[in-house]
Amino acid sequence: MKTSVTILIVDDEPLVRSVLEQLLQRKGYSIKAVGSGREALEYLKSSHVDLVVSDIRMPEMDGFELLQVVKKSFPDVGVIMMTGYGDAGSVKEALSLGADEYITKPFKGPEVSLIIERAYWRFLSSQKSFQMVQSKADSR
Repeated sequence: MKTSVTILIVDDEPLVRSVLEQLLQRKGYSIKAVGSGREALEYLKSSHVDLVVSDIRMPEMDGFELLQVVKKSFPDVGVIMMTGYGDAGSVKEALSLGADEYITKPFKGPEVSLIIERAYWRFLSSQKSFQMVQSKADSR
């Protein structure tokens, strides 16, 4: 994976943020980690991010709210949601709201890396397809 991929980790649990940050930095990603959805939105306003990896269950602004704002206000940013193991309802809701992928907790390092890489390339591919369609429509 190229080092120019920037990932924003959003989780209210410092340990989860730290583990993900270390894991993904070792894989060559540029990482920023924040503790809330509001912090994430402030960061997104001022910095380039390729992917957001967000917990669903957080106080104040939950991951679903963050997902909806990111998809509306930052359409060039992919979103991966994290949820507790066995929370199939949350996974289904996240995907229906536009999440590009999901990670179940507790997670394993290789699994997270694979999910992130797959989501990034899928998101990048969908963006390029959209741009091609838009370009053809604009030329008519």
